[in-house]
Amino acid sequence: MSASLLRLAILVVLLAASALTADQGAWKAATASAVITPPRSMPMAGYAARKEPSEGTEQDLYAKALALEDLAGNRAVVITLDLIGVSSRLRSDVTRALQEKHTLPPEAVLMNASHTHCGPSYGGEEAQLYYQSLVDKIVSTVKRALEELQPATLHYSNARSGFAMNRRTPTSTGYRNHPNPDGPVDHSVPVLSVLDSNGKLRSVMFGYACHNTTMSFRKWLGDYAGYAQEYLQRDHEGVAAQFLMGCGGDQNPYPRSELKYAQQHGRALATAVEAALEANQTTKRHQKPLRGPLQTLYDTVELDYTDPERQPLAYPIQLVQFGNDLVIVALASETVVDYSLRLKGELSTARGPTVWIAGYSNVMEGYIPSRRVLLEGGYEAESRPWSPTLEERIIAKVHEMYKRLNPAP
Repeated sequence: MSASLLRLAILVVLLAASALTADQGAWKAATASAVITPPRSMPMAGYAARKEPSEGTEQDLYAKALALEDLAGNRAVVITLDLIGVSSRLRSDVTRALQEKHTLPPEAVLMNASHTHCGPSYGGEEAQLYYQSLVDKIVSTVKRALEELQPATLHYSNARSGFAMNRRTPTSTGYRNHPNPDGPVDHSVPVLSVLDSNGKLRSVMFGYACHNTTMSFRKWLGDYAGYAQEYLQRDHEGVAAQFLMGCGGDQNPYPRSELKYAQQHGRALATAVEAALEANQTTKRHQKPLRGPLQTLYDTVELDYTDPERQPLAYPIQLVQFGNDLVIVALASETVVDYSLRLKGELSTARGPTVWIAGYSNVMEGYIPSRRVLLEGGYEAESRPWSPTLEERIIAKVHEMYKRLNPAP
């Protein structure tokens, strides 16, 4: 080998080592969790026909926080909750406390609910003691995560899981809530993994687009998402697992109504996460390193109703972006799967960040149907008298926010 080629080879090795070192020092991360299972019987959320209060605990409910910080000190926290949804009051109380106590701006706080239908109804007068405890536990959980930030590397990967099924079946009398194997679905399982400075897995955050409605009994339960997290943590000692709900407004887990199915769906989802992590693969080829800077953006778009007596809704949208590698688009309320499929199709490019769409984030205001679902009618279309413009307004706002974080060269 000539002297010039040798110098070039050495330079390549040094640059690669320098890049690896930079990646390893580019992030700090930590997770923390708290049990939020109500200590006593109280009303349950999710099913209007279920009038009786809870009668026990099948599985504890959790609040979990993933705290992230980039090389420049930019921070963000993803809070996941085993709750039916995030009320506007809950988000306001939590973000206000985090800003006052930890100088964490609201746009840097993503709150996502698993939408379990075996969790508490926490907004009524009879739940005030529980509600205050809930706020306190969420804030203290974030505090612990921020205090425990350690050097880390972040990766994105994905797999698929097939138990979610579209629940809108066309009949001669309209669309009925019934499993439709031919309806649109999003079976992707996006995964964000956190490794410590020694390359050991410390936490995984994963998503899926499906209602947590396997069960409707009167016991506290995280449903399939709760079991998926439980199994991953059991199989990986010392690893924290978080579930980030996707656009599952018109998706149900099938089969349903027996606890064994919730456990089976949870195992199927946990197995998909293992596949995304390329478990037992000697050479891992699909772990996408995430680099900084960390950027967050939070804004609202006005959605109109057909009822002129109703004031427009300020619908929140949030983006959390990791350099040019990954962007999480967090949509509020119960978005149907069309939003995930469309936005990933429109925003994903070979040069741009991978797109992860989450629903049920930050504020819960009922179903957000697509234009197609709204015009077809049925359960998801009837919760609010939405104007047919809602889909285009949401999509346009996401595009506008995306361009603010990713301006054209």
